[in-house]
Amino acid sequence: MNPCKTAGRLLLCTVLACFWGSSTLNAQKKKSEPEEQKTVKPAPPRKPGEGEGPFKRLIIRGAMLIDGTGAPPRGPVDIVVEGNTIVEVKSVGVPHVPIEDKKRPQDATKEIDASGAYVMPGFIDLHVHTGGVPKAPEAEYVYKLWLAHGITTVRGVPTGPLEWSLSERDRSARNEIVAPHIISFHRPGSGKEWKDRKIITPEDARAWVRYAAKKGIDGLKLGAHRPEIMKALLDEAKKFKMGSTAHLAQTGVAQMNALDAARLGLTSMTHFYGLFEAMYENNDVQPWPVDMNYNDEQHRFGQVARQWNLVKPGGEKWQALQQAFLDLDFYLNPTMTIYSAGRDVMRARNADWHSRYTLPSQMAFYQPSRKSHGAYWFYWTTWDEVAWKNFYRVWMRFLNEYKNRGGKVTLGSDAGFIYQLYGFGYILEMELLQEAGFHPLEVIRAATLHGAMEIFKPKGTPIEYGVVRPGLRADLVLVEANPLENLKVLYGTGAVKLNDETGEVERIGGVKYTIKDGIIYDAKKLLQDVEEMVAKQRK
Repeated sequence: MNPCKTAGRLLLCTVLACFWGSSTLNAQKKKSEPEEQKTVKPAPPRKPGEGEGPFKRLIIRGAMLIDGTGAPPRGPVDIVVEGNTIVEVKSVGVPHVPIEDKKRPQDATKEIDASGAYVMPGFIDLHVHTGGVPKAPEAEYVYKLWLAHGITTVRGVPTGPLEWSLSERDRSARNEIVAPHIISFHRPGSGKEWKDRKIITPEDARAWVRYAAKKGIDGLKLGAHRPEIMKALLDEAKKFKMGSTAHLAQTGVAQMNALDAARLGLTSMTHFYGLFEAMYENNDVQPWPVDMNYNDEQHRFGQVARQWNLVKPGGEKWQALQQAFLDLDFYLNPTMTIYSAGRDVMRARNADWHSRYTLPSQMAFYQPSRKSHGAYWFYWTTWDEVAWKNFYRVWMRFLNEYKNRGGKVTLGSDAGFIYQLYGFGYILEMELLQEAGFHPLEVIRAATLHGAMEIFKPKGTPIEYGVVRPGLRADLVLVEANPLENLKVLYGTGAVKLNDETGEVERIGGVKYTIKDGIIYDAKKLLQDVEEMVAKQRK
C-alpha cells in the first residue's frame, strides 16, 4: 500500500520526501505513466482578494500590443474588456506624441495603466500534468506557477485521474479556483468504470472512447498502440470532435511511428518519439545496444538521443516527411524543455528558481532514483550530454524548417520531471524555439494562436482565444519589459541586467499581470504565495 494515499499521511509523506528522496515514496503502478498518480490535493476555493474582476468595462491603457498572429508590435493601444470578452482594440496615438484623451475609449469601471508595458494573448501550454505525491502534492502550487508565467490555458495529458481532472476543469471554468483554463485529455482505459476492463480489441477501443465522451473529456492522449487499436481510437474520437495527441513510446514505435499515426488521423504529436523513426536512412528500427533494457531509465532516455545520426537533414526522406505532415495539417508539440537537462544536467539542477520556488519534495523527486520517473541520472556522462546536444541540433533544424514551410509548431512543457519546474519550464521552451531559429514573434505565435488552432481544429470551429482581437476571450499577459528583446523577462525570476546608472546588478521583468477570463491576477503575488508554500514545507 502506498502510504501517501490517505490525506492524513500527506504531510508525513512530504516531510519524508525531503529526507529520504523520492525513491522511497514513489512506487508508481506504471512508471512510464507518471500522470496516473492519484493523490494530488484539489485547489482550494478562490479566496477573496485572489484576482480582481471580471469588470463591467476594463480598459488597459497605452500598451504596446503583440497580438499573437506574428504581426509586428504596435502601440500605444487601449484594450477594452467587458466581462470576459475583448470588445475593442484601439490605436490611440503614435510614439513620442501625447495621447489625446478625448479620442480614447471612455466609461471604464476599472483601468490598468500599461504605458511602456507589453500586452500579449494568454499563453497556452499543451502538455501538462498537475504534480503528484510526493513531488508536488497540492494543485494550488502548480496552478499558481502556471498563472504567474502568463499561462491562461493548459492541456492536461492528463492533469490527473479522469474524474479528478474533469472536476478541476469545471471548477476553473467557473473561476471557483485560481487556475488556468484546463483542456482535459486522457489515456485510453482511464476512468473509474474502466478500472477492471482492458482494451484488447478495436471494439474495446471504440467502447472506451464512447464512455469517455459521455464523461465529457476533450481529447485523447495516445501511446504507440498497435495499428488496429490506434485506428479505432482515432476514428471513434473523430465522431465526437475530440482532439488527439500521442507520445509514441519506444515500446511501440516500431509499428506506429509519427507518419503512421498522422495518416490514421492523429491531430498532433508530443515529444519527438516516432519522428526520427519515420525518416531513417539505413535502418527500420533503432539499432539498440545488445544490453538495452527499456525499464532502465538511463538506457531509455540516454540511448534515444543516439539516433541523431540515423537521419539525413534535408534529405529526400526528411523532405518527404515534412510534406506529408503539411498535407495532413499535422501539429508538432515538441516539449524540448523536458529533455533539455540531458544537454547540461548541472545547469538544470542549479537553475535560478529552485531556491525560492521549488518545493523540497519536488527537488527530492528530481534526484537520481531507480523508482522516480525521469530521475535517470544514475551516472550521466559527457558522452550522454554530447549525444543530446547533437540530437537537439538535428531536431531543432527539423522544427524550424517545418515552421518555415507553413507547418504548425506549438508549445508544451511536461514540467515536474527532469529538473523542470512548472511555468519556468514553459518559458525555457520559448527560449529553445528561438535557439531552433524561430523569431520571438514566431515563438509567441506558437504559444498563442497556433496553440489555440491545435485545440480548436478537431471541433471545426473558429478559435475562441489565442489572439488579442474583439470578440475573443479576455486572456492576456502584461509584462513591463520587451519580450522580443529578451524572452528571459518572462521568467518569474526575471532577467539579470547591470544598471549602468547605479552600477548595481538587478533583475527586470517577470509577468506583472495575468488576465484570465477578464480577471486580473497579480503575477508577483502568485509567486509570493508559491514562495510561502515552499517555506512552509521546509519547516
